[in-house]
Amino acid sequence: MTTVARRTLPLLPLLVVPAVALNLLTFLYPMIRLLSLAFYEGFPGGGIGDELSLAVWQSMLEDDFYPGLLLNSLWTAIQITVIALVCAYPLALFVHRAPARWRNILVVACISPLLLSAVVRTYGWMLILGDAGFVPSLLRAIGFDPPRLVFNATGVVIGLAEILMPYMILSLLAGFGRLNPTLDEAAASLGAPPFTVFRRVILPLSLPGVLLGCLLVFVLSVSSFVTPKILGGGRVLLLATEIYDQAIVTLNWPLAAALSLVTLIVFGCALVAYGRIARRVELGSA
Repeated sequence: MTTVARRTLPLLPLLVVPAVALNLLTFLYPMIRLLSLAFYEGFPGGGIGDELSLAVWQSMLEDDFYPGLLLNSLWTAIQITVIALVCAYPLALFVHRAPARWRNILVVACISPLLLSAVVRTYGWMLILGDAGFVPSLLRAIGFDPPRLVFNATGVVIGLAEILMPYMILSLLAGFGRLNPTLDEAAASLGAPPFTVFRRVILPLSLPGVLLGCLLVFVLSVSSFVTPKILGGGRVLLLATEIYDQAIVTLNWPLAAALSLVTLIVFGCALVAYGRIARRVELGSA
């Protein structure tokens, strides 16, 4: 090792100090402060007790509303994740196999919705799915009585699935980087039909991207607030919307903090599940 390298090594940890200090100041400390509120008692009008208490957790366990809220949030996020995956997979595969001169343009087109605010896109879905919107009008024109598509869980699932699709597409494109066109050709030359080629070659090699996309969409679905609040019209109760209502409307900060902690636990479980499944996929493809 040269003399210059020996002098540089002790300075490397110092380069991390600004980033660590910024995260401690702007993220970690507020998060710890918020979560600490979950272990105090909340009073009407926004009052917070002075002593540590498990009253909030006891009330959550005794009230059937909160377990139902958690299950409804998980089920909604799972539906959104599945729909986003089913819609994004063929699109991402088409973009991956497009000629090189068109690929970058197609990628930009797929992720361009991210340039718009989620609020704008959500109000766009209000116009499309509303009673006088394009979809209900089209269904009436062909002789069907359209169901209500806004201010319910159906509208929330449709809107969030479309809004989060770009994240799924980007993750899938990263996973498709492992695909080698010669493998498809070799399988086809050995007599494998297209579906078998997809099931035995394409899908297994793209599983890392599938898992990453599902993780991102699931986490973003659970934590999404704007779209459920607007498309749900206050009738779709999820963790994020309930946290907002408890913190801003009823001023029950301890309960909002407890629900935030539950949300973080859900995220942690999703990360653990992702890590375990990803390792099994890697071992299976090795």
